[in-house]
Amino acid sequence: MRRYYVTTFGCQMNAHDSERIKGVLEELGLGEAPAADEADVIVFNTCTIREKPDQRLAAHLGNAAALKRRRPDTVVAVGGCYAEAQRERIFERYPFVDVAFGPGTIRHLAEWLGAGGAGVARHAFGTADERRFSAELPTQRDRLVQAWVQVSMGCNSVCSYCIVPRVRGREVSRRPGDILAEVTALARHGVREVTLLGQNVNSYGRDLAPDIDTGFAELLRAVDRVDGVERIRFTSPHPKDFRPNVIQAMAECAAVCEHAHLPLQSGSTHVLKRMRRTYSRERYLRLVDELRGAIPDLALTTDIIVGFPGETEQDFRATLEVVEEVGFDGAFTFVYSPRSGTEAAEMHDQVPDEVKRDRIERLVELVQQIAAARNQARIGRIEEVLVESPSRTDPTMLRGRTRRNTTVNFAGAAAPGELVPVAITSSTSTTLRGTQEALVAA
Repeated sequence: MRRYYVTTFGCQMNAHDSERIKGVLEELGLGEAPAADEADVIVFNTCTIREKPDQRLAAHLGNAAALKRRRPDTVVAVGGCYAEAQRERIFERYPFVDVAFGPGTIRHLAEWLGAGGAGVARHAFGTADERRFSAELPTQRDRLVQAWVQVSMGCNSVCSYCIVPRVRGREVSRRPGDILAEVTALARHGVREVTLLGQNVNSYGRDLAPDIDTGFAELLRAVDRVDGVERIRFTSPHPKDFRPNVIQAMAECAAVCEHAHLPLQSGSTHVLKRMRRTYSRERYLRLVDELRGAIPDLALTTDIIVGFPGETEQDFRATLEVVEEVGFDGAFTFVYSPRSGTEAAEMHDQVPDEVKRDRIERLVELVQQIAAARNQARIGRIEEVLVESPSRTDPTMLRGRTRRNTTVNFAGAAAPGELVPVAITSSTSTTLRGTQEALVAA
């Protein structure tokens, strides 16, 4: 049997796409290899939102080229956002690549690779106007009791730093009946938690009107009614589209978790305007108050970019102030990197690298301090944990997540998919530790 290996870069959407890629390869008769150097078909599912994934991909492709020189029959495929962004140059830049495909053309892999992955159509590339949702494709899920469900693809926002609309196209919402059919099937197969995915997930449904009158709030309520689904998450929302009816649905739907990932990007209204984020610092903080007013135990996480063109020390301090005022439970922090074809890449007031490095260090330190304090406040509580697997660091412990999306390593006796009460005994800035309550009582 020929074997494949998939390397995934980037966001949850890419991780979801990789499950579909694996499903297509399995249906072609390939088995999964434990490492790239043991595979006959090597697939890179790429990200190009920031510079670092590009650099990592270049290193991986260098290794793949060396492997192909030793074993010429090895097939190398590059998919995802980088492939879409570089569609005119990828085969020229990397002539050893056999197949490239954008995020919306995964279904072409089967015809390009053929049975067993042997019938390669060299230098193949699907076209952007062929984008389709991949739900009808076979899937090879890496997680037994959790699943991603794509509800939309593409983005209509015009953030000045972002390449997503170029590589994933304009926003298209999936029909609600198709989404509910997938969620229902997942629940029948033992999935307890679903995460609804979209580049701008809470603007879902606007392109379906007037034929279909289902917005994101209505979608949350519909998924909440599916038997067997115990937890619902979603990512990533845009603050400008977080409407009152969505907040109300979050508060009223039993399965919707007490967690929201709410990208800030900057705490400076001046920088937000240059980013074309369409909200101000004040509007963001009002939204935080509204969310916490409706859902008091809400956990908030965020994305923050430092060193955006024109960001002054005063702008950066405004970001630190918002981080302190909100008290995020966690944050993905990034140094701005120019992306070719975006408005921000052409701005003349780029921030020097040494200033960016200083600011990211100061931001990360503050984020970790706040997250550590918020996790420490959970000590002594009983948290409901969805069991996922043995702990990655200690196989004698179990690992799972709270409804607030915090990882817990705990002593217990439970199977993946069970919801168990865990008494929290200690914490770090990123995890909690505890003991299953039944064991404590015993």
